[in-house]
Amino acid sequence: MSRFDLLLRGGLVIDGTASPDAARLADVGVAGGRLTLLAPGAPAEADEVADVTGLAVTPGFIDVHTHSDGVTLIDGELGREMVLASVLQGVTTEISGNCGSSLFPALPGRLNAMGAENRVYFGGDVGMYEGFAEFGAAHAAVPRANHLASLVGHGTLRSGVMGPVDRAATPEELETMCLLLDRALGAGAAGLSTGLIYTPGTYAGTDEVVALAAVAARYGKPYVTHLRDEMSRVEEALEEAVEIAARSGAPLHVSHHKTAGKYAWGRTRRTLPRISTLRAEGMDVTCDVYPYTAGSTALGAMLPPWASEGGISALTARLADPGQRDLMRLAIAEGVPGWENTVGNGGWDRISIACAPRHSETEGLTIAELAVTRGQDPLDVAAALLVAEQGEVTIISHSMVEDDVRRVLAAPYSMVGSDGVPKPGGRPHPRWAGTFPRVLGHYVRELGLLSLETAVHKMTGMAAARFGLEGRGVIADGAHADLVVFDPAKIADHATFTDPLLPPTGIERVVVAGLTVVRDGMETGARPGRVLAT
Repeated sequence: MSRFDLLLRGGLVIDGTASPDAARLADVGVAGGRLTLLAPGAPAEADEVADVTGLAVTPGFIDVHTHSDGVTLIDGELGREMVLASVLQGVTTEISGNCGSSLFPALPGRLNAMGAENRVYFGGDVGMYEGFAEFGAAHAAVPRANHLASLVGHGTLRSGVMGPVDRAATPEELETMCLLLDRALGAGAAGLSTGLIYTPGTYAGTDEVVALAAVAARYGKPYVTHLRDEMSRVEEALEEAVEIAARSGAPLHVSHHKTAGKYAWGRTRRTLPRISTLRAEGMDVTCDVYPYTAGSTALGAMLPPWASEGGISALTARLADPGQRDLMRLAIAEGVPGWENTVGNGGWDRISIACAPRHSETEGLTIAELAVTRGQDPLDVAAALLVAEQGEVTIISHSMVEDDVRRVLAAPYSMVGSDGVPKPGGRPHPRWAGTFPRVLGHYVRELGLLSLETAVHKMTGMAAARFGLEGRGVIADGAHADLVVFDPAKIADHATFTDPLLPPTGIERVVVAGLTVVRDGMETGARPGRVLAT
């Protein structure tokens, strides 16, 4: 008779594949961190037997887009709620290093050499760790509840080699970036990411990114991009990404695909058919999406790219100069070639403060509201806040419409990613705590936009295949024992913009590497997670 550490009996197994029989009644045994599928009621013994009749048993959810690289490293600062919000919603693996920003690699002797001086939210961090191995070791020293994989950030490479400068890389600089990327990918990093709206990524031309993506192509790993524009020039930006993939040979993955801002609403009617055509022609292209009509980013990203050249001290010096602020106002009003211009595509009334650590009274208010209260121009309000916070201000941007979100979510090649940014304090976007239950509760059960099997596949098997997570994302004999048990009739998100860390309901159990890390919606204290090499 088979013996297991954990035996889940009576559940509806949704195995994470796209096969016709992806959902079926079965028992699931866990032993030594691996899975065994059993016929319902098959003879077996276990240290723990759980009756999951009426519940769904699925592979652990894979969040394909996070900015959570340093979460467990600053566990005490962030607090338990923030650290555990992801795993409480069923995420057993997070893909970090997105939007051009990773915590590695760095040139020897330049680890954090520029520190906060070069930090502009996503794209400007100099690597904290020399390589992927050092990054993994740091997390192993402070164990995680769930697993973490990481892309290599183009912005991190560029900052570490060149600094925060607005110019093309020299051949020698590009060669160094390619070498650092090659080493990181060879050590197990999951692919290359860009954030082409963020400095210093926005300073790079297409040819520079092609050269780096060609390194990823040699490993069969994807080029993952926050497009250069997701607003009025989204189609042009998509074509740049397609060109980079075609010229480099790398698989293409478009991060948090959206058509944001009033001038782009509805353009998913054109971008999605374009992606479908490319796939039909043989291009390997996918995307991810979060199930909200608001995004979150840095307040500094609302300013023209030239404002941030030279790093934080240069930015704050410009913001303190009335003449420079007038030039920024003009740039927002008239636009700058190649710049996304979020405010120009929407307005300061759509930009609310998520986190300003030393000015918590501003959190939850829009820049427009603060401007009226203070009797100031909105840009002057934003400038004063950025100077006071040394650039470290995050915002919520209410920039999308629901029809576009639904179209992307329903696309057969889209996956689910939270784009979660766990930062201490403030009012972070509720997606960090609610993304996956929101899809399963609202878009599957309430709206019927997706079948349960399709939604689970997007969250598990499809994601694992895209990012090279072998043996994950499926329930099959010998697969890694990362699981979620939830009630399809009750699962729901509760996190809001006012109370963004409220946990979901309906998640009964989360298993990581064979250990139960969440039981009855509560974390157990188990920390079996590790950094995964791909």
